[in-house]
Amino acid sequence: MKNVRGYIFSRPFMGERVPQHVQNLVIRDYCNRNKLKFLLSVSEYSMENCYLILNGAVNELIKKEVAGIAAYSVFQMPEDDTKRREIFSRIIKLKKTIHFSVEGLSLSNEEDKKKIENIWTVKKNLPFCPSKI
Repeated sequence: MKNVRGYIFSRPFMGERVPQHVQNLVIRDYCNRNKLKFLLSVSEYSMENCYLILNGAVNELIKKEVAGIAAYSVFQMPEDDTKRREIFSRIIKLKKTIHFSVEGLSLSNEEDKKKIENIWTVKKNLPFCPSKI
């Protein structure tokens, strides 16, 4: 069973607000269904556009006993494309995985990265789509 560090938010993200205990329940359920050992979650600081805790969790991946990160949602990643892609590239380079519990997605290679970036592109462009035809 692979160990994964939980990653949760203490602030709203992409217009959503989810209590931390609910985020942990969703991550724990995802880990159980995917035979992952859930390690205690780290919680991101509440300051807008702050990702210090996420970067710390990625740095922790150099440890052999930590196989990845289990985040609540893909939309907790940095909205800034460059910062998000850099984090994903670091995870891929370390040959580790980041899981996104709500969406049931994971990223461990370049193909996964492209798929998730496509999802981000759609999410970012939805506000510009006409609501009625």
